[in-house]
Amino acid sequence: MTVDEFRQYWHATHRPLVERLPGLRRLVLNDVLPSYDGTAPACDGIAEDWFDSVEAMQAAFSSPEGQAIAADVVNFLDLSRFQVLMVAEQEVPLAAPAAAVA
Repeated sequence: MTVDEFRQYWHATHRPLVERLPGLRRLVLNDVLPSYDGTAPACDGIAEDWFDSVEAMQAAFSSPEGQAIAADVVNFLDLSRFQVLMVAEQEVPLAAPAAAVA
């Protein structure tokens, strides 16, 4: 599957399945681009599925909607390279930029 075919399937076919997950608070689909030096990325996309808790996520993926997602991933993902990463977000407040001096 080409990168364009992957993105088309991911956004048009798979995304509507994910949107139906019970308890899903936010969904971000990141299309991975080549690096600033042109190096090919290690993967074609990174999805962020946001839930209120690990338990809410586990319940969502155990639901019939979650089972439909599991059945669909074989249609467009290389499962030998697939990873699930759970993170604890740490937002870093940035200092305000210094005022311009004339």
